Amino acid sequence: MSPDAFIAYLDSLGIGHRTFDHAPVYTVEESKQMRGALEGAHVKNLFLRNKKGGMWLVTCLEDRQIDLKRLAERLGAGRFSFGSAGRLMKFLGVIPGAVTAFAVINDTGGSVHLVLDAKLLESPLINLHPLTNAMTTAISPADLLNFLESVNHAPEIIDFDTL
Repeated sequence: MSPDAFIAYLDSLGIGHRTFDHAPVYTVEESKQMRGALEGAHVKNLFLRNKKGGMWLVTCLEDRQIDLKRLAERLGAGRFSFGSAGRLMKFLGVIPGAVTAFAVINDTGGSVHLVLDAKLLESPLINLHPLTNAMTTAISPADLLNFLESVNHAPEIIDFDTL
């Protein structure tokens, strides 16, 4: 799905959002330098897989230090490794740097398990890439959850402070 078609999909659901164009960013550090005073929570995304081919997309606060061993234990996943760029494109339809919780719209087979940081839902706005790393979309937590429900990807919400 293209970013424009994705934005049109949000509009068709009546989901409020604000989208900003910017130079492509590939890391949290680049994002921090580019965004200025953009309000709301900012995220990082980890596309993970286990030895059995299971896949998880973890969306958390950008400054979280994630212990992958403990997270895998918590999720009953065994051992995690990072998913390849090819797998990312095949299942979520995005390139590295553009990974986003919104990409589950492309996972029509329900192969990817989505995990959200509970702290994200405490912010008035969450900033996510709309399937491209050259844009940022601000959305309320409630609208993010509505979107995820509309694409049959109810997230597992985890308090990363307890890991």
